[in-house]
Amino acid sequence: MTINEMKNEQFPAVSTDEWKEAAEKSLKGKSLDSLTRYTYENIKLKPLYSAEDEVDCEISQFPGFPDYRRGIYPLGYYENDWHVAQTIKYKKIDELKASLLSALEKGQTSISFEVNADTIGCLKEIIGTIYDKYPFSVNAKLFQFDFIETLLDLAGDPGETITGFTGMDPIAIFAEQGSLPIKLSELYDEWAEVIKKADQYMPHLKTILVDATPYHNGGANAVQELAAGLSVAVFHIQELLDRELPLEKILSKIVFKFSIGANFFMEIAKIRAARILWNKITEAYEAQPENRKMIIAAETSKVTKTAYDPYVNLLRSGNEAFAAVLGGIQYLHVSPYNEPENNFTSFSDRIARNTQLILKEEAHLNKTVDPAGGSWYIEHLTNELAKKSWELFLQIDDLGGIFEVMKTGWLQKQISEIREKRQMDVNTRKQSIIGTNIYANLNDKPLQLTEAPANISESDKKEMVESIPQIRLSEPFEKLRRRSEQLADKLGRKLAVGLICLGELKQHKARADFITGFIAPGGIEGIQSGEITEKEQAFSFIRETGFQHYCLCGSNEQYAEIGMDFVREIKKLFPSIKLFLAGLPNAGEEKDWLSSGIDEFIHVKSNCYKVVSALLEEMEAKMHEE
Repeated sequence: MTINEMKNEQFPAVSTDEWKEAAEKSLKGKSLDSLTRYTYENIKLKPLYSAEDEVDCEISQFPGFPDYRRGIYPLGYYENDWHVAQTIKYKKIDELKASLLSALEKGQTSISFEVNADTIGCLKEIIGTIYDKYPFSVNAKLFQFDFIETLLDLAGDPGETITGFTGMDPIAIFAEQGSLPIKLSELYDEWAEVIKKADQYMPHLKTILVDATPYHNGGANAVQELAAGLSVAVFHIQELLDRELPLEKILSKIVFKFSIGANFFMEIAKIRAARILWNKITEAYEAQPENRKMIIAAETSKVTKTAYDPYVNLLRSGNEAFAAVLGGIQYLHVSPYNEPENNFTSFSDRIARNTQLILKEEAHLNKTVDPAGGSWYIEHLTNELAKKSWELFLQIDDLGGIFEVMKTGWLQKQISEIREKRQMDVNTRKQSIIGTNIYANLNDKPLQLTEAPANISESDKKEMVESIPQIRLSEPFEKLRRRSEQLADKLGRKLAVGLICLGELKQHKARADFITGFIAPGGIEGIQSGEITEKEQAFSFIRETGFQHYCLCGSNEQYAEIGMDFVREIKKLFPSIKLFLAGLPNAGEEKDWLSSGIDEFIHVKSNCYKVVSALLEEMEAKMHEE
């Protein structure tokens, strides 16, 4: 074949039916439906998506035009790059200015830091030389009024060069903390006046925030995040319209803030679906197309971060940042790997900032226009999310709106159901958290966790609802690790379970490794016996080690060969030990194994958290007895 002939060669067209036939052959008798699964959003995921899935799916062809799923700018990041908006944390106020200036010199493109009473008192000193040189990306929360007043003093008349956003979301404060220091109606009265004044003197500064992060950090799924966020936006609009702010002015001042989780494609679709729904809502208000564009500030998820094996957080944040950029955002904060400590370092800050710079400067994503557009999978997810989120949004509206469903606890209950599902999946290791519930390193030193200070004191709480717990999914296992470490310190030795390894290495290795990995998330070591081919070898191993717990590890053939009589002999000689069996016996054999002396089976469907927690409780109880 010549080069020219090779250039004209084409791959044969393959139909979907032909692909299905080939795929089912590779599954060795299983149906293709066995690859189908459902997400936390109750969206059915198929093994293949194609042009056939475009049925009932309207896909706008050009970015920068309604329905804005493909972005709000015709040339995407090429024309309007996203802002590196790393939120600067600090121990002392005098560190903040130096850290902020250093970040801006090293790639940060937005003024972003945590605001509290101390920063408000020193705000002029902190931003006095930079306030009009970089856009703001600040969630000022209840300090927004003072923040705006300080900016007005700095800006003069008018502050045309002050850009970005410095906003708050009263409903998000309710969701996160369960209270406000004044009545909500009074807060909106004051807020409306501040928004008007800020617009008069700083017309390019956005001052209204719709913060959906408390719902995400409470364990909500993407549908709940979108529906809650959009309901909050409508609540803001109605409250501010009632206070005589013009609709177009309100819309021009709104910024949405989303957390980006670990489900890569779902998170891309979430951002795209958010723009579709915002376009739909603002169109219903008869807003002009320019005011139907959604400005999005994103941050990587707090839910996914871990205290143990913390450097894995670098990879998690990188994955989440990548999804955010592909989805199309305007501001991005990438959490440093030690975020659970609530105390960043110059090193962790630099690595987090450089994650964004790699996406920009090395991956050249700042030269792209909707890179995810046209993927049948992502387009399908986008439409499914938009559809389901719209249905939930309407349901919230029928129940009286976002504030009403929070007062009654309805929204909190909906989110708690998903949170419990997520946590159960982690506890049973259906959902892996590397370094925490799987591949745990027993020699790992965890981050030193600290609680973030509350913004509202008990005496200041004037209006209250049930707050949404802000979680990290790794926390239950981290508590187990701390318990085991404290117990090990008291005992003066590592906690361990003895593994009675039956037969040759190839016969017991798989299950011995499984048990070792299964108990490691609780800080418990698996001590292997070596090859056990005679009963006396097992008895000697138990005498020499003197552990409280042992587990038989071997193949099904080994279990059948050695049999239940062996278990009875072990329990007769060592009646005080607890004996596990690695693996789940065949149906009908479980009762026989239990009656012979096996206390529990440990297998892939076991609840890891429950089993390991019980082990620690028994070890603690024995220590107290001694």
